[in-house]
Amino acid sequence: MELGGTLVGKENSLKRLREILKVLSKYEFGYIVEKIKLKHNIPFLGSSYEYDSIEELDESTPERIRLVLEELGPTFIKLGQTLSTRPDLVGREIASEFEKLQDDDPPVDSQIIQNVIEEELGLPLNKIFNSFDEVPLGSASIGQVHRAVLKTGEEVAVKVQKPGVEETIKKDISIMEFLAKRVDSFVPQLKIYNVPGIVEEFKRSIFKEIDYENEALNIRRFSENFDDDPTVHVPEVYKDFSTLKVITMELIDGTKISEVRKEDGFNPKLIAERGAISYFKQVVVHGFFHADPHPSNIYILDNNVICYIDFGMMGILDDEFKNELSEMIIYLINNDVNGMINQLTYMGMIDEHVDTRSLKYDLTDMMFKYYGSELNQVHGGMNELVNIMYKYKIFMPRELVLLARSIGMIEETGEKLDPNFNAVEVGKPVIEKVVKKKFLPGNFVDYLKKNFIEMEHNLKNIPLTVAKTLYKLEEGEIRIKMEHMGIERISNKLSVVIILSALLIGSSLIMTTDNGIYIFKYHHIGVIGFLLSAILGLYLVIFIIKGKE
Repeated sequence: MELGGTLVGKENSLKRLREILKVLSKYEFGYIVEKIKLKHNIPFLGSSYEYDSIEELDESTPERIRLVLEELGPTFIKLGQTLSTRPDLVGREIASEFEKLQDDDPPVDSQIIQNVIEEELGLPLNKIFNSFDEVPLGSASIGQVHRAVLKTGEEVAVKVQKPGVEETIKKDISIMEFLAKRVDSFVPQLKIYNVPGIVEEFKRSIFKEIDYENEALNIRRFSENFDDDPTVHVPEVYKDFSTLKVITMELIDGTKISEVRKEDGFNPKLIAERGAISYFKQVVVHGFFHADPHPSNIYILDNNVICYIDFGMMGILDDEFKNELSEMIIYLINNDVNGMINQLTYMGMIDEHVDTRSLKYDLTDMMFKYYGSELNQVHGGMNELVNIMYKYKIFMPRELVLLARSIGMIEETGEKLDPNFNAVEVGKPVIEKVVKKKFLPGNFVDYLKKNFIEMEHNLKNIPLTVAKTLYKLEEGEIRIKMEHMGIERISNKLSVVIILSALLIGSSLIMTTDNGIYIFKYHHIGVIGFLLSAILGLYLVIFIIKGKE
C-alpha cells in the first residue's frame, strides 16, 4: 500500500483509508493524521484541530477512541473488544472504555444466509433441514444464528458467517497494518504501545474467530475435557453440517445465567459454586479455558447444569505455565507476598529493573484488601493484581491477562447469584489438588516419558560435542571472552587467598612433626604460620569490606 511515502493500491482501499482518516479527524485526532504525514494525501482534511499534540489529550480520549471504533464498523469494533482484554497494552482507562463496545449488528436478509448455507454444504436447504427459521436468534458483526431442525429430528442452532465479512476484514487489517507502521515511525510518543505488534496480535485473533472449523474443534476439545462432569454440558457439533463459514450445533434451550432466579426452581448458590469450580478446572487442570465467559455466554439447564456457548475465543496454557500459575494462586490465597514475588521472578515476569520493595508494599495492601478475613465483602482481586503488575511494567503473557479478566467476570457473576460468594475459596481445593499432584512420584515418571526422546538425543550428542570441543582446543580455536571489571583487585585478593591457604596447610603439617622448638607444646614454626595466617585473613576481610564486593 505504500511506495516511497505515497499511497498506492486499489481504489476501494484508498476510499476506505480516507474514510478512516476522516473519522479520526472528526473525533479530534487530526493531529495524529498530520503527524503520520497523510494530511496532504487526504484533500478534504482541514488544519483546525482542538489539540496540538498528543501530550494535551485529556480524560475524554478513551471515550473518543471508542466512538472512532464504533463508527468504523465490525473490524474496528472487534479490535476494541480484543484490546479490552489487554490493559497491559493500552492502560486500564482505555481497556475499561472498550468493554462498552457492543457486537450487535443488523441481520442480513434470510435468503442471503440460506444461499451461503447451500453453497457451503453443497445441498439445497430442504435436503438438510426439516425447517429453518428465517428470523435469526441473534446477529453480530461477523455472523448470525438461526434455529433449525435437521432431517433426523434434532433441533439445532446454525451459525452462518455473513457474506463479504472475510474480504472486509482483510482490507481493514491491511489498512491497520499500514497505519500502524506510520504511527510507529512518525509518532515517537506512541512507540511504547508497539502499535504494529497490537495489530499483528489482533490479526491472528480475528482470523481464528472467522474460522468456524477452528471453533468446532474448540467445542469438541472442551467437551472431551468435561466428559465425566455431569455439572457441565457442552453443545454437540454436527460436523457433517459444519464448514469454514457454517457451524451447526445443538440448540441450547436454557436460561441465561444473568436471568436465573430462585423462584424459577434454580439454586443460585450452587450455580455460582459450579461455575467457579468448572472455570478453575479449565485453567489449572485442562489448561484450555473459555476466554469470554460473560453472562450472555453461559446458560443454565435443568438441575442447575452449567452450559458455555460461543467458543471462538479460547485461552491455552501449557503444563509448565499451568503448574506455575497454580503455585502463584496458592501464594495469593495464603497471603504470602514474598512467595508471590519469588514465583513471579521464577516465571520470568520480574527482572532486575522492577522495584521489588515497592511492589511488595502494593501486593501486601492488595492482599489485606481482597484476601483478608472478610473475603466475601470485596471482589476483584485478580484485576487488581493485573493493575499492580501493569503499574510496575511487569511482563504479562496474553493468557494471564485474559485469565484475570475472565476470573473477574466469573467472580462478578457469582456475586450476583450469591452475595456471600467467594471464588477464591471455592476454587482453592481444585488448585491445591493440582499443586499436590505435581509432587507425586508418578508425575516424575510421566515427565521422564515425555522428555525421554529429547534426553536421549542430548546423551547421543555429548560424545560428539566433547570431541568437537577437544579438537578446537587442540587446534587453538577456542576463545575465551573476559570483561575487565576490576581485575587487578580480584587478582590481588586471589593471591592473598592462595598464600593464606598454603600457610594454613603448611603450618598444620609442621604441627605433626617431633623435632624443633615448642611454644606451649606446639611447634614454633607452626605457631608462627598460624599467626601469619590470622593476619592475612584479617587483611583479606578488611579488603573485601572496603571494596564493598
